[in-house]
Amino acid sequence: MIFIMAWRNIWRNKMRSIIIMSSIAIGLFAGISVLALYKGMMKSRIRNVIDSEVGHLQIHNIDFKKDYDPQFILANGAEVLKSVRDIPEVKLAASRSITMGMLATPTGSAGVQINGISPDLEYQLSQLEKKIIQGKPFDPKKKNEIMVGRKLAQKMKLKLRSKLVLTFTDTSGNMVSGAFRVNAIYQSDNAPLDEKNIYVGIGELNTLLGIQNAFHEIVILLKRDADVKKVQQQLQQKFPACQIESWKEISPETDLLVKTVDQYSYIIMFIIMFSLAFGIVNTMLMAILERTREIGMMVALGTNHVRIFLMIFLETIFLTLGGMPVGLFIAWLATAYFNKHGLDLSGMGREMMSSFGFGTMIYPEFPTDKVIGVLLIVAGTAFVSCLLPAIKALKLRPVEALRR
Repeated sequence: MIFIMAWRNIWRNKMRSIIIMSSIAIGLFAGISVLALYKGMMKSRIRNVIDSEVGHLQIHNIDFKKDYDPQFILANGAEVLKSVRDIPEVKLAASRSITMGMLATPTGSAGVQINGISPDLEYQLSQLEKKIIQGKPFDPKKKNEIMVGRKLAQKMKLKLRSKLVLTFTDTSGNMVSGAFRVNAIYQSDNAPLDEKNIYVGIGELNTLLGIQNAFHEIVILLKRDADVKKVQQQLQQKFPACQIESWKEISPETDLLVKTVDQYSYIIMFIIMFSLAFGIVNTMLMAILERTREIGMMVALGTNHVRIFLMIFLETIFLTLGGMPVGLFIAWLATAYFNKHGLDLSGMGREMMSSFGFGTMIYPEFPTDKVIGVLLIVAGTAFVSCLLPAIKALKLRPVEALRR
């Protein structure tokens, strides 16, 4: 009986009920959209880190990353690289020589990380060729070519064919220098890295460092993201003298960002629902005030407080349930559309987005893993929203209520 009464009560004022259901739908749509956008942004950032920056895994000499001393090469690097490539889960593995040095031009100097690469492998590993915005990829027939980031090029006033000098220490601790000419300028979705990293041929860098065919780093791309932990443990058992790190260990700020955004997304959802609660409370209070005589009559006829509370609660639940499916469906449709076509955030400025390591094209993803949590938040909002109207109804005195 209480269920039927609650259902009929919400349709006494159809316009008011439709408005509150629409508000719930819009609030839920807004919350889900924010979660979908954040999930798309975090997935994009993780893909950038893995596919364009550090790979799934990296192998170094255990002492190398303490101060990037070039003497700490990977012992038996060629054998380690071959062994890594033989692992079924590995899609691609490439070697790099790395040292820290100074880049000098007639306009000034800057500290940089010099990456010696095998161009053909690097183009597949970090998509370096696709990042080129000026110039051409490395020419195997030419020597001493260098690729610099757009941010660094602007800072040092470098252009195509500009000449620069790199200075660094070799494995014996001696200062060495090499003259290079800019063959290309690249731009990635991570401006801070563009300002720090430059690329040269691994053979030319090795000659200056005095390490011949050795190298400092092996970068690994896997066929599946899910295999990172498995392959890392396998490599740690096989090469206990090496430092083997996953992308989460190499880029802890990205992992922290993902966890932090997950927390903030729920906070935003709470804020949206908290604001929506005021609308529900207001609507239910108006309904209670309009039915003062009716509620007074029910109490006078012996309806206990539990049934009165249950009726108010059910009315709130019905209003909430009426808006939830609509909000979820609209959010799913919008997310599916933008997941396929992408959401262009270039209006916010590529410079601004790249300063945080994000691209301008984001592909929102419906947060299936968070739907249950969101629905619990909505249900909790409905319960809290019914408390004040219910308390108001329970405080009514039958005699006074019947006089109104």
